[in-house]
Amino acid sequence: MPLSYEGQISRSWETNAKAWTREVRQNNIESRKLVTNQTIIDAVLSCHPSTVLDLGCGEGWLTRALIDRKIDTFGIDASPQLIDCANHAPNGRYAVISYEELFKKEQSDQFDTVVCNFSLLGQESVELVFRNIKKILKTNGAFIIQTIHPVVGCGSERYADGWRAGSWDGFSSALTDPAPWYFRTLESWFTLFSSNQLKLVDLQEPLNPITNMPASVVFIARVAH
Repeated sequence: MPLSYEGQISRSWETNAKAWTREVRQNNIESRKLVTNQTIIDAVLSCHPSTVLDLGCGEGWLTRALIDRKIDTFGIDASPQLIDCANHAPNGRYAVISYEELFKKEQSDQFDTVVCNFSLLGQESVELVFRNIKKILKTNGAFIIQTIHPVVGCGSERYADGWRAGSWDGFSSALTDPAPWYFRTLESWFTLFSSNQLKLVDLQEPLNPITNMPASVVFIARVAH
């Protein structure tokens, strides 16, 4: 039986964990160097958290960057291979926990801020996060997402929600088996927030200084009261 799209995402990250870790730690990804790494750090710092959950932490760079700034940060990822890579770097606290496992806990830890940095790639998995995020946010806590900007991510395809083929174009040839991802319009993102009682308090569109196109989109939301 063929893997679901969500299953293909998981398989791709397991396959590419070591190659991806090399790319990140050797600072080979131009958009990250130019824009998106500092953008997400600044977004988290703007919320002045004491505790942060790095949801979908990958090899752990953001967790380490926040710990270096004296913020108590915990990184989780569903990929055992990526968490193994994270644990081989100094200065971090990580665990292999899927989104489903995180929200099934009867009493989950709560955080001042939950951050998802390019880690919301699927359809059902992302909807699961939005439905349950309030369980792990403290009162007035912040939910921060950095993701592909729909204007750039749409490419030449129709501007409508749907699964798209993955690609490693512009990345190392060591990366294989690109994962599919679920494209959302800006309207669809806004609906995800509002339908789950999350109030969008900031939206940022950092530009790539070379292309003058959005390098990403950043959403910052809080629980609506």
